[in-house]
Amino acid sequence: MKYFLIAGEASGDLHASHLMQALRREDPEACFRCYGGDLMQAAGGELRCHYRELAYMGFIPVLLHLPRILGGMRRCKRDIAGWKPDAVILVDYPGFNLSIARYVARHSFCPVFYYIAPKIWAWKEHRIRSIRRDVTRLFSILPFEVDFFEKKHHYPISYVGNPTLDEVCAYRRSHPADPEAFAREAGLGDVSRPVIALLPGSRRQEVRDNLRRMLEAAAPLAQQGYTLVVACAPSLPDEVYGQILSAVPQARAVLWKGAGGAFRLLSHSSAALVTSGTATLETALFQVPQVVCYYVSCGRLVSLLRRLFLKVPYISLVNLIAGREVVPELVADGMTVSNVRSRLFDILPGTAGRKSMLQGYGEMAARLGGEGAPVQAAREMVQRLVRQ
Repeated sequence: MKYFLIAGEASGDLHASHLMQALRREDPEACFRCYGGDLMQAAGGELRCHYRELAYMGFIPVLLHLPRILGGMRRCKRDIAGWKPDAVILVDYPGFNLSIARYVARHSFCPVFYYIAPKIWAWKEHRIRSIRRDVTRLFSILPFEVDFFEKKHHYPISYVGNPTLDEVCAYRRSHPADPEAFAREAGLGDVSRPVIALLPGSRRQEVRDNLRRMLEAAAPLAQQGYTLVVACAPSLPDEVYGQILSAVPQARAVLWKGAGGAFRLLSHSSAALVTSGTATLETALFQVPQVVCYYVSCGRLVSLLRRLFLKVPYISLVNLIAGREVVPELVADGMTVSNVRSRLFDILPGTAGRKSMLQGYGEMAARLGGEGAPVQAAREMVQRLVRQ
């Protein structure tokens, strides 16, 4: 069968690539076209458009690049209509993907499967109408979404487990920690110095907004025997990071863009500063204490609007899954250098805060359940297509 997949960022590219591998095991004749990234292409997909061509966030960047985004959407619709896939599989990225779902459903081309539900429990809850109308089956990866969709909105879904758990567990089994090799490849010099990981996001604007403040907050640790290492997004050029690092020379930070990406960095880190998103969950599953920080301009206004419009008490997946504050969240005007520094020092080795956070990680992992998310999703998708 033919599958058309759409993912709009690095984490979606990763999850979709593993789903494609699972689909091929269930359907050996599977053929893939995709709007996505390098990992989906490596998994056997014919890459029609890379996500970096369309990945913009925030009102102003989206507005400025609207012609490009709309052009990409038109090309995607033409591609689907011309190729006639047996299923369209959407991965998160709701602004783009819900429009594609509407187009496919309106023309009755094929079933629409949504893998990794749009986060309408946090904002834009009205999108449930579009999902109910246009999506054939929604596959959830967050346990609390079951109650939201099924009890609150009476919309049945499939909870398949969380693919990040699969990905982290598989990586840890196949890549035992090797501090000397990591230090050599990263150019760290002294292997005995513990590492503080800085994960400032995968989009250009996220990195520009967050990285300098992260570096300034963590800079004193560079004078106290720690090494600061910045995880680079594969889709961003080095100069995006280089300009920021040169502005904070006292941090003595180095860039990590080697094999294994953020996973390898986290497997050798003592603590981390992380923007919100999938990276917070990855960091927790690697058992690395973290501070979640996400700066946006007009911070006071954003904080006010957050209280008015955001329907959940937390922004990090760790806290949302645990149902309580396991990791500190410094958002908008709360992300100041002094606040980040204070919370970071609270989770360094030997602190009570570190011990408490690691216990919370255990609670969160138990709620996720076991491994097998892409396998369960692929099996149900193929079974539904065979039965139709």
